[in-house]
Amino acid sequence: MFAIDRKDNQLFYDDRVYTPSTCEWQPVTLPIDAEQVDSITAMAWLQKDSGFPIKTPVAIIGPNEAMANEAKVAFEVGALVSRMGLAVLCGGRGGVMESASKGAASEAGLVIGLLPRNDPKEANPYVSVIIASGIGEARNAIIAQAASCLIAIGDSYGTLSEVALGLRLGKRVFGLAGAAQIEGVVQLDGATALPAALAQYLFRF
Repeated sequence: MFAIDRKDNQLFYDDRVYTPSTCEWQPVTLPIDAEQVDSITAMAWLQKDSGFPIKTPVAIIGPNEAMANEAKVAFEVGALVSRMGLAVLCGGRGGVMESASKGAASEAGLVIGLLPRNDPKEANPYVSVIIASGIGEARNAIIAQAASCLIAIGDSYGTLSEVALGLRLGKRVFGLAGAAQIEGVVQLDGATALPAALAQYLFRF
């Protein structure tokens, strides 16, 4: 269980304390007045209050035309990622990308949209930072490279290419709502399982 000592601004997990500057855990005795918190609060502390506000980018990828369940899950994931203080990185257009962007915007989150073409008007209305790349599908490689990890929602040829690129680059890829069932993709039962999985990966357990 995570705990925060708000007086000294320190994060703990069981009998370890986290050092943001080195991204390492060290053995320590848990302070008596430390407050137990969940994974969302712990990650938000790292992004906002640790003294190292890095806004770690997490890629949310999925079909440009989303089914109702995919759109619902994408909205939930976008909101959760933003509540954790992380930045949403996506392709910036419709479908899963738009639903995730809308979810992030509902939590006042940062959404970076990397468009395949050079027209910024193609971005969905919830993107905070529009990058009109003009490099076509090659932008998938940039998304995979720039993201700390990838969350695949649903499946399509374009999504599969991003999943493959992410895995090839050694990135963790989480799968939800019918994501590709291929080796290396960590399938999650639902959006509620995401915060703990993200915290475990990003805190390097």
